[in-house]
Amino acid sequence: MMIFIIILIVNLLFASDLAHAGNIDLHGFVQGNYASRITGEEIKDGYSDYILGEERLQAAVSGYTAEQGGGFFVKSDFFHDAIKDKSDIELREAYMDYSSGIIDIRAGRQIITWGAGDLLFINDTFPKDWTAFFSGRPMEYLKIGSDGFNIRLSSDIISAEAVVVPFFKGDNLPASDRFFLFDPFSDVSNKTITEPKDKISNTELSLRVYRNIAGFDTSFYLYKGFYRSPGFEADSMLSPSYVRYLYPELAVYGMSLQGNFAGGVLSLEGGYYDSLNDRKGNNGGIENSMIKILTGYSRQMLWEDFTAGFQYYGEYMMSYDEYLDSIPADMTKKDRYRQVVTMRLTQFLKYQTIRLSLFTFYSPTDEDYYLIPEIRYSLSDEMWASLGGNIFGGKKDTTFFGQFDKNDNINLAIRYEF
Repeated sequence: MMIFIIILIVNLLFASDLAHAGNIDLHGFVQGNYASRITGEEIKDGYSDYILGEERLQAAVSGYTAEQGGGFFVKSDFFHDAIKDKSDIELREAYMDYSSGIIDIRAGRQIITWGAGDLLFINDTFPKDWTAFFSGRPMEYLKIGSDGFNIRLSSDIISAEAVVVPFFKGDNLPASDRFFLFDPFSDVSNKTITEPKDKISNTELSLRVYRNIAGFDTSFYLYKGFYRSPGFEADSMLSPSYVRYLYPELAVYGMSLQGNFAGGVLSLEGGYYDSLNDRKGNNGGIENSMIKILTGYSRQMLWEDFTAGFQYYGEYMMSYDEYLDSIPADMTKKDRYRQVVTMRLTQFLKYQTIRLSLFTFYSPTDEDYYLIPEIRYSLSDEMWASLGGNIFGGKKDTTFFGQFDKNDNINLAIRYEF
């Protein structure tokens, strides 16, 4: 590990020297981030009350050549996991840019965000880190970089963005060593997981075509790849002795609109999830095809520096009768139409040095919820601290948010930026 630290320090010093040349920019931060479970529950053979305990040093270096239209960006985190007492380096982003006329090309690891939702994703099919999100890391750590190519074509008539990702990366999902989770196969000890092989035929393809129409940013999307969360296959649905988790093939066709409306911002989004490995809907281990919709509205409300945003999200499962026939009678069944509503409230105080925020998820169909309160205080231009929480609940421990009911936690982050 010492060699990684030496390399990082050398790169920082080298980039700092180049920065004086005018085309190199160096910035980053030092951060402490900790989260503790407050339910009194302890993971068996796990890590006691703590979900997160880490210190991070992030360095981001960027450069460009104005004459040749090229540039680069590298962002790396060196961190120490206090719970595992282990240090490591995470390459967050590393890419090169090239621009020529109406074409922009980006190659390398990059974080991509599409769609119009606020913490609800339909056409943003790129990987996410739900472990970081549920344990109280800053919001930027929800997104994971994709290794591939991004080609943009810009014109006054219409623009397009194509993303080619040869190497699959699934979502980083919470694990049982730090979270209480619902596991329908808790009695099965023989479990494996298989990711898509690195073959040309498994290359993920994404396309976004967009332009402004009547004041609304309008986008159409296509995606061909895989679900980010695994499905499963078992040797028996009634009494399995072996379970293999796998990532089924997926195609998504969607669109989104976002623009000013009635003094605020209106967002509309929809998508059809085509479950390519189970179009008949009779495989209980693979998600059925779905129609997903989202509508949202946000604006400044009532008084100064206070904003509110609301969203409605729905998932309609296709071939529902076939789905019911494909699973055992005693297995937890999903609703045909799942609904989620969200609310975001934000208040700035003391010349915007204090930010109070609350984000809530509530599902009237699952009857569960997830609350994210936070207070953030800017101690100076370079330093801030935040205190937040992740509060889960629900009538059943088999629903998406309800299964995390024993994982309520408070989290603290302190960051110095340079």
